[in-house]
Amino acid sequence: MTRSVFRFLSRQSDTVVLEDETHLLRLPRYSDYRQWYPLRSASRQFLEPWEPTWRSDELTENAFRGRVVRNEQEFASGQAVPLFLFLKSEQRLVGGLTIGYIRRGAAQCCMIGYWMGERYAGHGHMLGALNLSIPYIFSGLQLHRIEAACIPDNVRSIRLLEKAGFQREGYLREYLKINGEWRDHVMYSLLAGDRGQQRVQAAQERGVLAPQTTGN
Repeated sequence: MTRSVFRFLSRQSDTVVLEDETHLLRLPRYSDYRQWYPLRSASRQFLEPWEPTWRSDELTENAFRGRVVRNEQEFASGQAVPLFLFLKSEQRLVGGLTIGYIRRGAAQCCMIGYWMGERYAGHGHMLGALNLSIPYIFSGLQLHRIEAACIPDNVRSIRLLEKAGFQREGYLREYLKINGEWRDHVMYSLLAGDRGQQRVQAAQERGVLAPQTTGN
């Protein structure tokens, strides 16, 4: 059985590490540019249809350093937790996952977004990242709700969210400007209580736990 480990040292901390035997998630560093640039460059046509329009300086080192600085500021203020995804054994960058738009107070909610290098897509790496991130969000950040929005045509992303236990909630018209066009999105969510219910259902399907019945 895969063992998941996460470490959360408060929002003032300078690090977050989420890892299991295969994957590692951590905050971006300046030195990651050496891996980030070739991965994003080679994946440009694969990623552009699902992302905001790339700027003319999108792939430059200066732009990357500015992004890292913004990431650090957002993390320090508790607004977001931007993470890079690595294959742990090789320390190879394969993608990224951001826990963003963190809202406290009555909401206790966040929005997740993610990207994967083209050559690594379809191998279960982002599902592994979600399986590490979800316990961290609910236990480490102590949030109640995770949201994710997908373009309806992005079948791969929708399947990923559904496999991770997210439920479809609604249809958002022209929700985000993606690749230069306002695009409709489908909203998915996962609640803290959903994971426990999913474990019960899985146990029932395996015959480990008898289904609950209501007597007359």
